[in-house]
Amino acid sequence: MRSLVYSLCLLPLGMPAMAADGPLKEVAYISEGLIIAAMVVEIDSKCDTIDVRLLRGINFLSGLKNHARDLGYSAAEIDAFINDAEEKARLEAIARDRLAALGVTASDNASYCTVGEAEIAANTSVGRLLR
Repeated sequence: MRSLVYSLCLLPLGMPAMAADGPLKEVAYISEGLIIAAMVVEIDSKCDTIDVRLLRGINFLSGLKNHARDLGYSAAEIDAFINDAEEKARLEAIARDRLAALGVTASDNASYCTVGEAEIAANTSVGRLLR
């Protein structure tokens, strides 16, 4: 199950695309959404007591893709964005930095649970995608 969740949450990470308004990676709404998704995946992969809300996650990612389409990005541009390993790594690094700022210690899986539980309790964007 975790591998399916991981695959679904990482699906839209990737390469810069070009449209009338510039590269897709520069669309703040999309970048922020992907950082949130990466934070959720990281918590899910390190904390055995917290899981991704799979349907909410799928809807969240579909919403990001639809937003990109609404902005005029083509399917090819979105696919190109999805498949860039450098952009994926960049967004995942930001997600890990944000988790660290919230109190996660990479070598301490319990810290992921603590942060995840706090995000759920605070009903944040990350917390709403976890249970």
